[in-house]
Formats: sequence, structure tokens, C-alpha cells
Amino acid sequence: MASEGEYESILCVKPDVSVYRIPPRASNRGYRAADWKLDTPDWTGRLRITAKGKVAYIKLEDKVSGELFAQAPITEYPGIALETVSDSSRYFVLRIQDDNGRSAFIGVGFGDRGDSFDFNVALQDHFKWVKQEDELSKSSQSADTGPKLDLGFKEGQTITLNIGQGKKRDKPRPQSSGGFGLLPPPPGGKIAPPPASNHNTEQPSGGAETGCLLELDSSNSNTVVQSNPSSDLWGDFSSSASSVPPPASRQDPSSGNWVQF
Repeated sequence: MASEGEYESILCVKPDVSVYRIPPRASNRGYRAADWKLDTPDWTGRLRITAKGKVAYIKLEDKVSGELFAQAPITEYPGIALETVSDSSRYFVLRIQDDNGRSAFIGVGFGDRGDSFDFNVALQDHFKWVKQEDELSKSSQSADTGPKLDLGFKEGQTITLNIGQGKKRDKPRPQSSGGFGLLPPPPGGKIAPPPASNHNTEQPSGGAETGCLLELDSSNSNTVVQSNPSSDLWGDFSSSASSVPPPASRQDPSSGNWVQF
């Protein structure tokens, strides 16, 4: 049963319910609503389902004053305290109890099928929650009674930590597509810039030699080109030729003077 310190919550309220006196069950075939006087109910009023702890209470109250007519404590559903009839889904057999512990079985029914559906769902949800609470309490109790793992240090036990001594991984060296690595620059030296490229031009034929030499002079400042190549190029040869003595003139062989070799 529920303890005194627990609060009471409301699960479902239905404003219209009928109560019937039912005959004793003659056999084990179950209750049938057709055996009741459905057109003349013995009492009509309001039904309210409350929960206090794990116990649900079905209370039959007056519509106007709210006075309690009867109540039935439900500890499980489906169970003996609340049973369904075999020929309808709108009628149930309820076991009511008074404060002295006396009990009796009565029939209750709803005029609308939706009200009976809500009545069923409210009770099923409550006892589904009760089942989950029981499983959680059992699992917590088994965890408390089981052996506990001791992870503490024993007396004199120490532990050593190696920090910052991980093995360094060698990074692979990148290779060129030809399979040969690039040579590093010489230490302390500077790499000379590449020489200026001289554009090869085709020399024109005839007397355009002077124009060709002038073009070469514009692309390469280290080359000195004479303004009059015809006189300068052959001047040294003419001066050297004038210093050579003229050869001995050959005599006519008819004169009879032969040159001796």
C-alpha cells in the first residue's frame, strides 16, 4: 500500500459512469454485460483515477458534491481488482473496498467507447511506470551487493610516468619525378644570375654586314664594333704588306739568266 508521505496525483477523470449490481458468477466462463440490466443502472456519477505511490485508486464520486461513493485500490492491471467482460469493451467488473476491509464486486460502464479507451490507457501507463521503477531498484540493489573493484594504490606501490619521451617518426623525404634529388646551394656563396640571352638573328646577304654588327652591339654591350669595317679590318694587313720587301723579279728564260735555287 501507499505510504502516508507520498502525494496523490490524478491520472484520469470521466464525468459520466454507470454502476450496476451484478449477479454472482456461476461458472469460470467470465462476466457478460448482457446479464446486467443495462437500461436501469443502480447509480450514476463521476469516475476519477488517482495514483499514490505505486497504487492506483478508482474512485466513484457524486457529480455535484464530489462525495465519495466507493473506491477500488488497484495494485496490478489486468488483475482480480479490475476485469473486463467477454461481450463488450465499455464495461468492467470492479472490486470495491471500504475502510473496514470489506469488498464487493460491481459492474461499471461508459456510454462512449472513447471514455473506456482512455480509462484503459491511464491504468496501463501507470503500471508500466511501476514496472520500470521495480527494474531500476532491482538493478541498483544488485550493483550494491556485488563485489566492488578496488582501484586504489596498495601500501608502498608507486607508478612511473614517462612524459615527453615518445619516439619521433622520420618524415619521408620528397623525391623528384626523375628519381634524383636537388643539390643544395654552396655554403656561404651566392648563386650568380643567368647570363643575358643573345637572340640569334639571321645575317642578311650582300652589303648589310654593317647593320648586322650594329644589332649585335645593341644586344651585347661588351662587343666593340667599328663604324667603318671595310677600312679598319684590312688596315693592319695593308700596313704589314707594305713593309715586306718586293720579291725578286723573274727574268725571261730567253735571256739565259736562270735563278739558282
